[in-house]
Amino acid sequence: MCCLFTILLLLGARAVDVVWWIAQPARWSLAFSSWVWPVLGIIFMPWTTMLYVLVAPGGVKGVDWLWIVLGVVVDITFWSGGAWKNRDRVPGSTV
Repeated sequence: MCCLFTILLLLGARAVDVVWWIAQPARWSLAFSSWVWPVLGIIFMPWTTMLYVLVAPGGVKGVDWLWIVLGVVVDITFWSGGAWKNRDRVPGSTV
């Protein structure tokens, strides 16, 4: 886990997801039944995917939903932060 944390700090969530998938394919197979969903998750929602793989093998229940919602919030913040920062570049923007 220490190596995954270091990769997270240096390269981000997508890199951690890819390295983790290579290092522990069995855990990813327990979380997802197909390779399509993890690939889409790594591309569009890397934090949610990472937290889902962390909690899913034991079954998602109780506090596990809080972790997944936290991942969704971080991913939405990531996508909306770029839009907010570049709002001046949008033609017709009044903000």
